Amino acid sequence: MSTSDLTERQLAAMIDHTALKPQTQESHILRLCKEARTYGFGAICIAPTWVEVAKRELVGTEVKIASVVGFPHGNTLPQVKALEAERAMQLGATEFDMVINIGALKDRNEKVVTADIEAVVKVAQTNSGLVKVIIEAALLTEAEKQLACRLAKKAGADFVKTSTGFAGEGKGATVEDVRLMRASVGGMLGVKAAGGIKDCETALSMTEAGATRLGCSSSVQILEQFRSCHCPESG
Repeated sequence: MSTSDLTERQLAAMIDHTALKPQTQESHILRLCKEARTYGFGAICIAPTWVEVAKRELVGTEVKIASVVGFPHGNTLPQVKALEAERAMQLGATEFDMVINIGALKDRNEKVVTADIEAVVKVAQTNSGLVKVIIEAALLTEAEKQLACRLAKKAGADFVKTSTGFAGEGKGATVEDVRLMRASVGGMLGVKAAGGIKDCETALSMTEAGATRLGCSSSVQILEQFRSCHCPESG
């Protein structure tokens, strides 16, 4: 999307307002939900343990609840990921950000990776849910990133996502990865950029590269910067 045409409301709707640190407490989730309501973020992205709290806080709003699955390493069993998604759905989640089996991908074990994604997609589709496949791009070669995108598309996912944000300092989303992922999936899937997006300039560079969702914990700061820059207001 061209940033020259992007309004504040549109940018907010693209953001998954995120709280995934292991030390996250209920007070953080309450604040996250309040900010999502206030700023009009499209979704929040949280651990399964907080979905029930978020559902209560967001009742009557359009903010979606995304729950992570197999987070952050992706090396749990497909059956466990499916159960995690199923329970989160029962509690109120409608979107699922799942981490692929990174080791299996690097081994080129396409059967395992595809089955892993399909297990979560099958659960999500029972309630018209969305699945975003986290490929952890910083740990992959260019060929592996392309393969991950192809398998996500084959398995019926809705998005590919760059990163967990937990692979290490400086190993979050990059413009280059977003461009590569967009080229790999074409217009068939969404692309979510996540990890290290801390300011308006970075957020807009990701949308220019082809991202249709942004995972951010600095979402409020990003929108406040957007308001004060040359970008148009939503009106």
